[in-house]
Amino acid sequence: MENQILVTTTELIPGKEYEIIGEVFGLTTQSKNVVRNIGAGLKNIVGGEIKAYTELLSEARDIAIDRLRKNASEMGADAVVMMRFDSDSISQDMETVAAYGTAVKFK
Repeated sequence: MENQILVTTTELIPGKEYEIIGEVFGLTTQSKNVVRNIGAGLKNIVGGEIKAYTELLSEARDIAIDRLRKNASEMGADAVVMMRFDSDSISQDMETVAAYGTAVKFK
């Protein structure tokens, strides 16, 4: 059911009328492991993309969206509009990602 929740970054969904239910969130915090930290340290010296961190943030983004959809489904929503991401480092080895938006119900 949650996978059927439409998530869009736009304010309007073409051809749909809806009422606003409220704000929804999906949050996750991921920890970088020792191997990733060693690899990142080496990349910091020579430069280039730190693929392990890119994968970590991509995975965190996917988890945040899944949790956003679950939150919207629990509220009885059909879609989430104006979805955005926010991310931050909690500490040197922890990243948090939030997906947030407005839950809506189709008329």
